[in-house]
This record gives sequence, structure tokens and C-alpha cells, in this order.
Amino acid sequence: MKLSRFYLLIASISILLLIAGCSNSAFEGNMDVKMQDFEHTNQNNEKVSLEDLKGKVWIADLIFTNCTTVCQPMTKNMTDLQKMLEEEGIEDYRMVSFSVDPEVDTPEKLKEYISYYDADEKKWDLLTGYEPEYIREFAEKNFQTLAVPDPNSNQVMHGTSFYLVNKEGTVVKNYSGAEDVPFEEIVQDVKTLVEE
Repeated sequence: MKLSRFYLLIASISILLLIAGCSNSAFEGNMDVKMQDFEHTNQNNEKVSLEDLKGKVWIADLIFTNCTTVCQPMTKNMTDLQKMLEEEGIEDYRMVSFSVDPEVDTPEKLKEYISYYDADEKKWDLLTGYEPEYIREFAEKNFQTLAVPDPNSNQVMHGTSFYLVNKEGTVVKNYSGAEDVPFEEIVQDVKTLVEE
């Protein structure tokens, strides 16, 4: 009798481990940061908040319009990523670019900036309307990266990753955003989280 209970216990544990192993096995994150609440202004002068994005899977990055180095390639890569998501039939997603130079980047400047790319703006918010100190702290806390003025120029030094945020508003993964972008991995990860 005791032996059969033992085998039943082992079988139950095995099934639980199998279920745990199967659930969400297609996605492996490398971050786990709950985003702080925010409400900022996008390129269309509309307010966009974390609450607005809840229930959506989204990709975030940090850029600024006067950037002379990484921002243009990053924005081009985001545009290419957006096309790949659409080609894959993934529609329930968003893209969010936070300006790290908000004193220069008005909604109008951000609108002009994104107009040079073949982007679907209906699903892409470029945000501004906060203080430089705010975005420095925001980037550090939420994305674990820098967004600091270069003391020798008008440029801002900032992280070049793309960040995947789940439906609950948690940053769950980062990827290279400037070069060697793992496009297919990002598309698959977005698809997995959208379908959850």
C-alpha cells in the first residue's frame, strides 16, 4: 500500500514538472523589471500612458532626433522589425521610442523624424514631454541602461537595445538594437507573448 502511494507521488511530481517545463517553454527572457507608471506625449501630441499599453506586447527603445550615431540605424531596424511582425500576421503589438533629449525633441520634431522612415505610426509612439533628469532615471530604473548627456557635445549617450515588454507591463528581454539585430528571435518572442 505504501509503495503504491510512493509511485503515485512520483508520478504526480513528474506530471507537474512536465507541465511546468512545457508552459512558456518557447520563450526565455533575460530581464524581469516591472515598469513604473508613466504618461507622456507622442509625436501626434496625444497622451500615452503605461495603462494605455497594458494588454499589449510592445518593443521599446531610446532615441533622439539630433543623434549622429546609432539612432538612425536603430529606427531603421525598428521599421524593418515592424514589417516582419506584419508579414508574420502579428497585429496586436506596439512600438514605443522614448526620446532621451526631450528639451529638443518636441512632438513636431519627432513627427518629422519618423516621417523619414517607412513606419506604421498607428502602432508606434515616439514619446517626449519630460525633463532630461526624468528620462535618465527612467532608463536606469526600467531598462537598466544609461541616458546621460555627453559633456563634450550636444549628444546623449544611451543604451542601444530593444526591450520587450509583456502584456502586464514588465520588461522581460533585451536585444541588440543597433547592429546584429536578432530579428527572427524578436518576432518569435513577440508572437509567443501575444498568443499567451
